Order: sequence, then structure tokens, then C-alpha cells
Amino acid sequence: MSGFLQILLYAVIGVVTLVLGAGIYALFRGGEFGRSWSNKLMRARVLFQFIAVLLVVAIVWLQRSGGA
Repeated sequence: MSGFLQILLYAVIGVVTLVLGAGIYALFRGGEFGRSWSNKLMRARVLFQFIAVLLVVAIVWLQRSGGA
């Protein structure tokens, strides 16, 4: 189970990286696109980072409890 969570963690980290890059692009592009997308993308980044932290906690908890 921990192996699946680790793969899921890497996927979420990849999504965080992509969303961060898109958010920075929207921020620097500016104009109407920047106003409508930069805040939405940064909120999505925070959500995916929260999911990544939860996965790290779950992996550590499973490894310490001997479940993996």
C-alpha cells in the first residue's frame, strides 16, 4: 500500500509543479488572462500541496506502524 501511496505522491508533486508553472506564467502574462487565471491556479496549487502533505503523513504513519 505504501508503494501505491508513494507513486501517488510523485504524481501529485508533478501536478503541483505544473500548476505552479502555469500560475507563474499567468501572473507574468498579465492582462485579462492573468486576472482570471493566476488566482485560480494558485488556489489549485495550495490544494494539491495540501494533498501532497497528507500523502507524506500517511506514508510515514504506515511505515512507522509496520503497515508497509
